[in-house]
Amino acid sequence: MTFLVLVLSLLTVGLVMLFSASYAYAYYYFDNSFYFISRQLVFAVGGVAAMFAASFVDYHFFQRFALPLMGISILLLIVVLFLPAQSGVRRWINVMDIFNFQPSEIAKFAVIVLFSHMIATNHKRIKSFKYGILPFVVILGVVCGLLVLEPHLSGTILVLLLGAIVMLVGGVDIKWFLLAGAAALVLLGIAIMIPGVIPYAQSRLTSWLDPFADPLGQGFQTIQSLYAIGSGGLLGVGIGKSRQKYLYLPEVQNDFVFAIVGEELGFVGATLIIIMFALLVWRGFVIAARAKDRFGMLLAVGLTSQVGLQAFLNIAVVTNTIPNTGISLPFFSYGGTALLMLMGEMGVVLSISRHSAVVKE
Repeated sequence: MTFLVLVLSLLTVGLVMLFSASYAYAYYYFDNSFYFISRQLVFAVGGVAAMFAASFVDYHFFQRFALPLMGISILLLIVVLFLPAQSGVRRWINVMDIFNFQPSEIAKFAVIVLFSHMIATNHKRIKSFKYGILPFVVILGVVCGLLVLEPHLSGTILVLLLGAIVMLVGGVDIKWFLLAGAAALVLLGIAIMIPGVIPYAQSRLTSWLDPFADPLGQGFQTIQSLYAIGSGGLLGVGIGKSRQKYLYLPEVQNDFVFAIVGEELGFVGATLIIIMFALLVWRGFVIAARAKDRFGMLLAVGLTSQVGLQAFLNIAVVTNTIPNTGISLPFFSYGGTALLMLMGEMGVVLSISRHSAVVKE
């Protein structure tokens, strides 16, 4: 029950803050202050229905379709590369001009399900290179390679981290993580030091180190976000009273909604929301620890970690703790299919809890 209450509480607060953050932008560009919230509400209702439906489905259902699910996600990641670019990237598939969805959302879920299945099936041989490293590296290489081509830096980072978390919890030898980490640092250093290797990522890194070097260009969004958070002070200016959302801060309805949370609810309100996310992750891990089998444990860890990672990385970006990676905030950021997938995944965690061998959540 605790996990369910936390999910619904975060969804409710997220909808309120999305409306508060987006109505000025929606009115200016769409002549309808309810443009974003009306659509998000539809997906929220559908997401709650999907969550409860998934909670009554035996989670082993997903284990049986782990490989087909991964095949579908890879196919969609290939298809999106041949579609027209939106805002300079190819991340979305348009469905009959009704809504867009990101194949990367399906890919995250597919990686968690397939990795959980593979480790549960081969857990006695998971320390070996053949069963514990090679197949996972191949799968991550294909999925992340396709995400890089979009380009989708945040999606790539999340898939890599989620895959690594499931592998680590599943018992893969830690020496492989140390070697992979060292190799990643070397490659990152080379990419940073050699101009033009990864211009998309290099521009983000430059604006992170000194956003005020280009205050009207690359650093503009970060600067406006910091202004919003700083204006909130301890208790905030009050819900609906943000000033930065009036076309100063870009993407207030999406990646930077937490900046408006900080401005309107202040340090205290923002901290309470962070605590709610932390409690959700904690309860998810409790459910994982009580799962009746290895697959359920790994699946709960992976799905819960996805929420925790996205929340952490989004807040870190908004506060300029890390470079801008374009990661949305779960339950808060605008995005219908992302919300549907998220709520459905929370339903899977509830299903694992429902079938727990110890205590029902």
